[in-house]
Amino acid sequence: MISVITGDIINSRSALDQNLWLQPLKEALTFVTKDTSKYEIYRGDSFQLEVEDIKTSFTKAIYLKACIKAIKGFDVRLAIGIGDTTYRAQHISESNGTAYLNSGEMLDSMKKTKINLRIKSDFRILPPTYNFDKIFNLYFRFASVIMDHWTVNSAEAVKLLIETDYGHQKVIAEKIGINQDAVSKRLTRANIDEILELNELYEDHINKLTYKNQS
Repeated sequence: MISVITGDIINSRSALDQNLWLQPLKEALTFVTKDTSKYEIYRGDSFQLEVEDIKTSFTKAIYLKACIKAIKGFDVRLAIGIGDTTYRAQHISESNGTAYLNSGEMLDSMKKTKINLRIKSDFRILPPTYNFDKIFNLYFRFASVIMDHWTVNSAEAVKLLIETDYGHQKVIAEKIGINQDAVSKRLTRANIDEILELNELYEDHINKLTYKNQS
């Protein structure tokens, strides 16, 4: 199984210069994977990212969100799809499999709502006593409310936190040019502890589900 993140930039058409968001997006995608064949920007303001280690897909979604929210006036919709891959094309947008379909279909449905983070997976075919998609779409809905309200400063702090591999806040402070206490306040306002706790829960569920599928 793989994961595919499909996204589109909110308010992209309001920019007089598309490089305001395009260049940061390219840099963000390059950070999460050095393999340029794993991502593609298309239709102007849409993109897809293939994630082989599916348990890291939420972390990558958080990072992409932070990178775009760190630009004043912009946001991003993100749909995580988990499934198989049946055909790998030179361009991701031409590849096929349930991971790509799940992600693309979910993003299309999100454009009619105000929810900017959702997931659709093949795990939904498990017995009805456990509905992975229903559980995590509820979690993601609450997480989205938090992340949608990140300020530029808070988003920048989250971005640097991930880029420094959750390193010491002193390193982040030096990069921004502020004191460590200010970094701590920005991360607290971003509710980063709660977001990272949700990420741990997500990884735990993915690990158990993938182990179950392999056994």
